Amino acid sequence: MTFLTLLLQASPSGGVMQLIFPVAIGLVLYFFMIRPQQRKTTEAKAFRESLVKGTRVVTIGGLHGLLVEVGPETVLLEVERGQRLRFDRSAIARVAGSAAAAPADSTTPAAS
Repeated sequence: MTFLTLLLQASPSGGVMQLIFPVAIGLVLYFFMIRPQQRKTTEAKAFRESLVKGTRVVTIGGLHGLLVEVGPETVLLEVERGQRLRFDRSAIARVAGSAAAAPADSTTPAAS
C-alpha cells in the first residue's frame, strides 16, 4: 500500500517532453525505414513496366534469359535455344550484365 501511495503522490514532470520522445521515434522510423522502402518499391515497379522484348534479364531465382514476349502480367523468357518459360513480371529482378559486369572488369589484372 505504501508503494501505491508514493506513485499517486509523484508529480507529473516533463509534460511536453513525454510527448516529444515518441514523436521523435516515429519520425526516425519513417525517414530511415518506411520512406526508403517506398522509394525502392516505386523504382522496382517502374523497372518492371519498362521491360521490352529483346532484353537480357535475370529472374529472382537466378535464371538468365532473353525476353521474347512481354505481356501485361507475364513475360516469356527464352533460356536456351527453343526453351521458353513464362514468368510473372514481378519475377524479373534485373537486367543481365548491368550489375555483374562492372565488378568483373575492375578485378581483372592489367596486362603489362
